[in-house]
Amino acid sequence: MSKIIRVNMNSLSVTAEEVPQEYRCLGGRGLTSTIISREVLANCHPLGAENKVVIAPGLLTGTKAPCSGRMSIGAKSPLTGGIKESNVGGTAGQALARLGIKALVIEGKPEEGQQYLLEIGENRVRLQEARDLQGKTNYEVGEYLTARYGKGAAYISIGPGGEKQLSVASVAVGDLEGRPTRHAGRGGMGAVLGSKGIKAIVITRQGQSLKPANEAKFNEVVKSFAGELADGKKALTNYGTAVLVNAINKVGALPVNNFRYGTLEEAEKISGETLAQNCAERRGKTGHGCHRGCVIRCSNIYHDANGNYITAALEYETIVLLGSNCGLTDLDRIAQLDYMCDNYGLDTMETGAALAVAMEAGVLEFGDFKGMQRLIGEMVQGTLLGKLLGQGAYVTGKVLNVDRIPAVKGQSLSAYDPRGLKGTGVTYATSPMGADHTAGNCLPGRTGLDDRIAEGQIAASREIQVLSTICDNLGLCIFVGPVKGNLETMTKLFNYMTGNDYSPQKLMELGESIIKKEVAFNEKAGISKYQNNLPEFFRTEELHSGLVFDVDEEELAAIFA
Repeated sequence: MSKIIRVNMNSLSVTAEEVPQEYRCLGGRGLTSTIISREVLANCHPLGAENKVVIAPGLLTGTKAPCSGRMSIGAKSPLTGGIKESNVGGTAGQALARLGIKALVIEGKPEEGQQYLLEIGENRVRLQEARDLQGKTNYEVGEYLTARYGKGAAYISIGPGGEKQLSVASVAVGDLEGRPTRHAGRGGMGAVLGSKGIKAIVITRQGQSLKPANEAKFNEVVKSFAGELADGKKALTNYGTAVLVNAINKVGALPVNNFRYGTLEEAEKISGETLAQNCAERRGKTGHGCHRGCVIRCSNIYHDANGNYITAALEYETIVLLGSNCGLTDLDRIAQLDYMCDNYGLDTMETGAALAVAMEAGVLEFGDFKGMQRLIGEMVQGTLLGKLLGQGAYVTGKVLNVDRIPAVKGQSLSAYDPRGLKGTGVTYATSPMGADHTAGNCLPGRTGLDDRIAEGQIAASREIQVLSTICDNLGLCIFVGPVKGNLETMTKLFNYMTGNDYSPQKLMELGESIIKKEVAFNEKAGISKYQNNLPEFFRTEELHSGLVFDVDEEELAAIFA
């Protein structure tokens, strides 16, 4: 029987609850957003005792379904001031699911300065003081937990960024090698977990794969779907998500120098092809899975020219926002910055965007690698400038009097210029999550529309946002494809798992209902539909191609009305 585990940091107590019937069809984002919208006051302080952190595996996480190891972490965001779900892979989601944990709800707040380790076993969940871990980086925490609990243990942790409750702080999850390379980066979930006094969570037992309601039918679909994904996603397997660098550069939507340009002459230097070549020549690895059962395997292990480990999971968004968007085109240097962010527990996307805004203000020159290293260090050292950058791109730009701040609802845009990919621009503007590509990325060819033309983009984004929410609810990686062509397969997996008989349309209605809960929470928090827009410079500054973001503002406001 699955259960919900509540950890009260006021009383330092742990209780288990039966899962309400109304939550049976919810997992991942569906469950985190439902619990947050019901139990958290929308006007509470994100780092106060009234906020909660909800960690929930997807409905299919812990099963044999391909690419289903995803987990959602939800709370009221210190970055956006609204509801937030941050999605992550790694080994912890499957470990929680296989122990029958439907959700982990962390509430309340301990005494100031206290930090704890939450230990989860097969029949026991307990809090322990974590004095030995205070101030430790994510890699140090990973080494400590692996030494103490063995290589089979899965873990979740925060670095110094989370301890200092920076709004850009991420939550790290261990990968198959036990390294903290998978991150729930967006929205400052690391800061909220840090405010609860939780330094790390360790799951000491892996448990058994979950059994679907109709196992035979489920396994039939799994076998077919796994084969389709393995055959159809070879570019991601061979080159990782960095395969998008050349593709997005080609359509003129690659952010360069704080979203000033949409193309980069030197894009090949930071491309997936170059990354794969470097991995092959330096004893690194491509085609690496972040969890068991991933057939796409878009991750990588990246080494320097001497064959020494630098980082893992060097992804497109990191390469662009810490790279070209900051005027940096050296893949090895970007990898070093990625390691720093993973180690300190900082979102690479928000950190890269904040650094680019600081460059816009003249704090650094674009391309100043040493300066970027120094400022990332200052973020966790707690200098005045470091604290400012740690609040993200929007706050950094406001304080430094910068006009060109690429952010929506307090969160920076990810690595796609909305003038060249207008469907993704609609998602940035309208998602309750802030400017988040994972909420509904309208990649080239995904919608069947001309990405440069405004017509039809709102409907296309809306559909992909709902499909992406379904993926998050199921615990499927979005690289399986949040597209209509996969809806029938997702519906079958949902039905055979839960014993329901949903139609594809009813599953779409479930996804839409989750988004509407999030929108309602945000409205109570003061984030209205009239904030469904992009910064003005995207409408007035043309890319070299002559493109601006010209989607109708009134239609943006009405998208989920």
